[in-house]
Amino acid sequence: MTDLVPVRRALLSVSDKTGLIDLGRALAERGVELLSTGGTAAALRDAGLDVRDVSEVTGFPEMMDGRVKTLHPMVHGGLLALRDDPSHVAAMDEHGIGAIDLLVVNLYPFEQTVARGALYDECIENIDIGGPAMIRAAAKNHGFVNVVVDVEDYEPLLAEMAANDGATSLNFRRRLAQNAYARTGAYDAAVSNWMAGALELAAPRRRVVAGELSQTLRYGENPHQSAAFYVDGRDRPSIGTARQHQGKELSYNNINDTAAAYELVAEFDPAEGPACAIIKHANPCGVARGDSLLDAYRAAYDCDRTSAFGGIVALNQPLDAATAEEITQIFTEVVIAPGADADAMEIFAAKKNLRLLTTDGLPDVTAAALSFRDVPGGMLVQDRDVGRITLDDLKVVTKRAPTEEQMRDLLFAWTVAKHVKSNAIIYASGGATVGVGAGQMSRVDSTRIAARKAQDMAEALGLSKSPAEGSVVASDAFFPFPDGLLTAADAGARAVIQPGGSMRDDEVIAAADKAGLAMVFTGMRHFRH
Repeated sequence: MTDLVPVRRALLSVSDKTGLIDLGRALAERGVELLSTGGTAAALRDAGLDVRDVSEVTGFPEMMDGRVKTLHPMVHGGLLALRDDPSHVAAMDEHGIGAIDLLVVNLYPFEQTVARGALYDECIENIDIGGPAMIRAAAKNHGFVNVVVDVEDYEPLLAEMAANDGATSLNFRRRLAQNAYARTGAYDAAVSNWMAGALELAAPRRRVVAGELSQTLRYGENPHQSAAFYVDGRDRPSIGTARQHQGKELSYNNINDTAAAYELVAEFDPAEGPACAIIKHANPCGVARGDSLLDAYRAAYDCDRTSAFGGIVALNQPLDAATAEEITQIFTEVVIAPGADADAMEIFAAKKNLRLLTTDGLPDVTAAALSFRDVPGGMLVQDRDVGRITLDDLKVVTKRAPTEEQMRDLLFAWTVAKHVKSNAIIYASGGATVGVGAGQMSRVDSTRIAARKAQDMAEALGLSKSPAEGSVVASDAFFPFPDGLLTAADAGARAVIQPGGSMRDDEVIAAADKAGLAMVFTGMRHFRH
């Protein structure tokens, strides 16, 4: 293959006109002939540039509402012809096919059309046909053709041409081709996944996942692992759309933990009061509600001060100065909130390594979405856990019913348990966690660990007794035996929330009654592996 190939003729057809005029003008100044279609041609002409319509080249007008305009041998022959193959060159000469050295195409805005909730027929009309066909043709023939599908590649293209007297190198064209195939692959994935949803196919025969590079990371979970962060393009408040105001670049673990923290704190409606979640290794070390953000942060911090060091803080309301000042008293990796006031940002500015992220709102934790997990040989796909319960869903199964205050704490603890690695046990009191047991192979061990953490904090805070005494406890799945339940009772828990459904439910209920516990069943579990 030839390394340097001059760009003499370009076809531009874009739905996103950002940067189009500057690109067209720069190409024209280099003597590149411009071909174009429809609105792109009109925009270039309005800017005073000479443009030749593709319909003039093909001898056919655009037809069928624009569905057919570039699907023609005069276009695809110009993209696919091998310039060093005599038979291809002869065919071009015989049929008057001119070589196209540069294709600039960005596709119909299908993803955006779906995202704004357009009806089925409108989504179908926004499936691009000619664009992907041309992109794939040009990418296949990257030995001779440049294919640009992203606005951010306009400047690199012009820089490459400037460095090579109007030509591009083979390596540059290969990189453009790789990106082009990724774009058409992502586009087709968006269409197929949308159609699967429209057809209500829970498990279509083929499932494709695509993402756009947001950040190349220094390393992955460990320094010997390479990593990158890809976003899914959904316009949803999240770690993927957050703005970083200060601090070092986020690491793989920062992103993972911040995402977990923000999804958890979003469970608590800001209209119902402030809430704070502090996360370490994707598990909460403390979660609390309060009369103010400062109160909520302090209560969350007091659940496990040791683990909170170097953790992630997520807030459900915009960060204020008082809370910011308190957070800076210990080392914190990341703070994420739906906004921050000027005074808070000024306080954080003195902590240059503290990362502050803000979003335009909280994640919608009730929105249906898919969750993906890679396993050797394949990929697990499931609905994201958006399960919720209310007071009306609870079934009191013991002789003693929880008090009104205990019911509030039970629902709070249950909400937190949903975001704790299984086996999960949460002790809570007064709208705050007081002990968290996560990720143990035995539910009894999680119960003991959570109780021990509560006792440790009692000693650290100089309390006369463990905050687990008089608390409620949540279990993400049923107690298979009474032992875990009785361990919680021994720690001082007075009310329990759990899914129920064990073969030994009657035995567990009897043990709860004997211990004087109130217990409710949810009928729903929250395993989180």
